[in-house]
Amino acid sequence: MFDIDKFNAKEDFLAGCDEVGRGPLAGPVVAASVYIESKYVSKENLNFLLELGVTDSKKISAKKRAKIIDDLKINLSKTNQKVTLEISKKFIIHFSIREVSNELIDEINILRASLLAMSLSFKDCKKKTDTGRILIDGNKLLELEDDSVTEEFVIKGDSKSVIIGLASVIAKEYRDQLMKDLGEKYPGYGLEGHAGYPTKAHKEAIKELGITPIHRKSFKGVKEYCQFN
Repeated sequence: MFDIDKFNAKEDFLAGCDEVGRGPLAGPVVAASVYIESKYVSKENLNFLLELGVTDSKKISAKKRAKIIDDLKINLSKTNQKVTLEISKKFIIHFSIREVSNELIDEINILRASLLAMSLSFKDCKKKTDTGRILIDGNKLLELEDDSVTEEFVIKGDSKSVIIGLASVIAKEYRDQLMKDLGEKYPGYGLEGHAGYPTKAHKEAIKELGITPIHRKSFKGVKEYCQFN
């Protein structure tokens, strides 16, 4: 099992993080980190997550993602803080969700914003005195500058690591609900359906209605219309 092979029993934790929302023309980028203390890292516990169907959020349906969230009794309204999830007496995890706004994306670029969101979500979870390892989806490190943390990027990590996979499911479900709420606030763009991604309908709506305060003004498909707003 991938995660067990990365686990060092001498360390205090094994964590994984992922982000969603790099490609959309609107809304924030969202990251989640899942943090498991070493005493709860076991084949039995990780297999439990696999049996629930946890994997890359892009590979499973919205219905399946919602069921995973429901089965784990995750409350997605609790964000930007360390949230304790007691699955059983023998399995407790922590997670955090962080957003980086479209304004900051425009200021620092989407790559840096994505890494920032992941870094913030992880820092919410970590105890200052803990030493351990974080698995990061993609091909970049977070550059936490923390000697107590070993960072390891994992290409296609949301498919290889169940811990990263759970982070991707949490982040995806949170952001999709957020975009549904923003779709009600900014009707006419179809945000509740495409979550801000550059679909044909979304681009046509921008052309017809102009941009909103949540659109990413540095992105192609949006910046062309900024002069009119």
